[in-house]
Amino acid sequence: MADIFKFKQFEVDQRGCGMKINTDGVLLATMATAENPHRILDIGTGTGVMALMLAQRFEVATVEAVEIEETAATTAENNFRNSIFNDRLTSHHIDIADFSSAQKFDLIVSNPPYFVNDLKNATRKKGIARHAEINFFDNLMAKVNELLTEDGVFWFILPVAQAEMLIENAALYCLRPSCVIELHSDKSKSAFRWIVCLAKTENLPQHQHFYIYEDEKIYTQAYKVLLRDFFLDY
Repeated sequence: MADIFKFKQFEVDQRGCGMKINTDGVLLATMATAENPHRILDIGTGTGVMALMLAQRFEVATVEAVEIEETAATTAENNFRNSIFNDRLTSHHIDIADFSSAQKFDLIVSNPPYFVNDLKNATRKKGIARHAEINFFDNLMAKVNELLTEDGVFWFILPVAQAEMLIENAALYCLRPSCVIELHSDKSKSAFRWIVCLAKTENLPQHQHFYIYEDEKIYTQAYKVLLRDFFLDY
C-alpha cells in the first residue's frame, strides 16, 4: 500500500506507522453513527484515518483522537494539520487509561489491534492470551463508560470471539448492544468481524450482515456505495 493514501477530501500519510489503513477501519468509520454528535472520540487512532473520515461525515462535530504509540500519534497529528478539517481535529499522545476530558463524548469509536489466537493449540498460551484480553477489555469499557454521554454510543470492530467478550464486559457497565453488523468476505463465508454499537439504553439489538465481495476481487455494490464519498475509484 502506498505511503500516501489519497481520499476524495483528504490524504493520509502512513509512513512509519505500524497500523496501516485497512478495511476494518474504513468500514467502522463509515458505519458508526450517532444522532447529531457534537463530540467524537477515536481510541487508538493510528494514522488518524477514522478520525478524518468521521470529521468529513459529521460536519459540525469536533473529533479527538487518542494514540499510545508516539510515531503513530505524530503521524495522526500531521495528517490532521494538513486536512481541511484541521480546526475540528485534535490528536493526543497518551494511553487511553490516562486520558481524561471535562466534556463527555456523543460518539466513541475504536478499532483495537487485538486478535484472538484461535488457531493456537497450546491451551496454556491461549489461556494467557485470553486473560490479557479480558484485562484490556475491562479497562477499555471502564474508560468508555466514564467518557460517554448518557445518550452516547460506542462503536467498535473486532474478530467475532473478542467482540462477544467485549459485549460481555460491557454489560458490567450497563452498556448493551443496540446493533451488531456481521462482516463477511462473501456470502459463502462465515463472519470474520463484528461491528458493534453499545449504548446505555436497553434495546433489542439489530443484527445485520454485510458482504464485501460479490466474487473474487469484485466488490459488492453495497461496499462501493458505503465508501463512494471517500475512495477515489467509486
